[in-house]
Amino acid sequence: MSQKQVGAPPGESAVDWCLYQLNGAAEFEVSEADIISTVEFNHTGELLATGDKGGRVVIFQREPESKNEPYSQGEYNVYSTFQSHEPEFDYLKSLEIEEKINKIKWLPQQNAAHSLLSTNDKTIKLWKITERDKRPEGYNLKDEEGKLKDLSTVTSLQVPVLKPMDLMVEVTPRRIFANGHTYHVNSISVNSDCETYMSADDLRINLWHLAITDRSFNIVDIKPANMEDLTEVITASEFHPHHCNLFVYSSSKGSLRLCDMRASALCDKHSKLYEEPEDPSNRSFFSEIISSVSDVKFSHSGRYMLTRDYLTVKVWDLNMETKPVETYQVHDYLRSKLCSLYENDCIFDKFECAWNGSDSVIMTGAYNNFFRMFDRNTKRDVTLEASRESSKPRAILKPRRVCVGGKRRKDDISVDSLDFTKKILHTAWHPTENIIAIAATNNLYIFQDKVNSEMH
Repeated sequence: MSQKQVGAPPGESAVDWCLYQLNGAAEFEVSEADIISTVEFNHTGELLATGDKGGRVVIFQREPESKNEPYSQGEYNVYSTFQSHEPEFDYLKSLEIEEKINKIKWLPQQNAAHSLLSTNDKTIKLWKITERDKRPEGYNLKDEEGKLKDLSTVTSLQVPVLKPMDLMVEVTPRRIFANGHTYHVNSISVNSDCETYMSADDLRINLWHLAITDRSFNIVDIKPANMEDLTEVITASEFHPHHCNLFVYSSSKGSLRLCDMRASALCDKHSKLYEEPEDPSNRSFFSEIISSVSDVKFSHSGRYMLTRDYLTVKVWDLNMETKPVETYQVHDYLRSKLCSLYENDCIFDKFECAWNGSDSVIMTGAYNNFFRMFDRNTKRDVTLEASRESSKPRAILKPRRVCVGGKRRKDDISVDSLDFTKKILHTAWHPTENIIAIAATNNLYIFQDKVNSEMH
């Protein structure tokens, strides 16, 4: 992306992002089970997976460019849909376990098949996605329907042949990693060694081998001997993209801990602690809640970490622990609304964040179906809206502005009229191109940089 395209100061032209396509049901049909709970591109960006609160995984595949229109980009169409998790009941604890998909992570592709991990609160599953467009015909001992022939009628041998058939996508469960967590799983991350992955819950992080389901190694345990002494919980974790021994986890106290698995088997002692000292002048009843980190992502280069707390996104340099190198205000106009946001529980919403492919732009969600982009080079930012009304296919999105008081421009939105039930919690950025996926309740919006789409 040419840097001038992301963000524009007030009064200048908007960023050239346009609605690429929209998948989802009409607003009035929303049921709890249809709400999208995670979005993830695979490593090439050709596949896009979403999970929902009903335990379903929907995989979209990017269609090849049309031969009639060689310069058109292929859209993402439904490739496969399957039920990943079912609701369960823990009889020992009298606890219902929701089927909601908390996270999906793709494994790097090793062969013709694709693989992904999906998890609900307790159980992680490894799925294999394969294609079949040929079927064998002409068996010696079976007829066309697969039934065994009368052997007395077999008088000659023939070589079975492969005949083309309609493409079938088969999704099969390869492994089920259960009984590893007492608390709710909030993140999974595949290691760069492509052999192991980790899963984190509120108090522990486990390391698994992809081929072994009946045991995992506990690599972080912050559970105190007496639960009354509990002061923080783990909120997210991720492996370093290049160094298989390094991982980071964030906490509800706003800190990040970088751990090195070479140092010890149990990484209770972190290698580095990233924490910003609190400004006493801004101290309030809500300080601890809004400083909780809801997401952490390594940059593609591995040099930086991106974190999201309630009001800001921050970029941290791995070599600087004392403070972030960049801080961006996502919706600072909500600072005066924290009391009502606490009363309606919105203050506990867990927003995610994402890097673009070159680590130059970051993205995160907000309320009123707004999402924000920040250009790290030009320091420009933009607010865009994912909605049916304002998003006609191929039309350039207009930047939105929220005003707190005083003079209002024609298209400005008052902070008092924001819809807090419409929130963009889950976003994903294509690994190499300027295509983004935005989950807005039960709708999946896919946007593309208009300039780049016309250049292709």
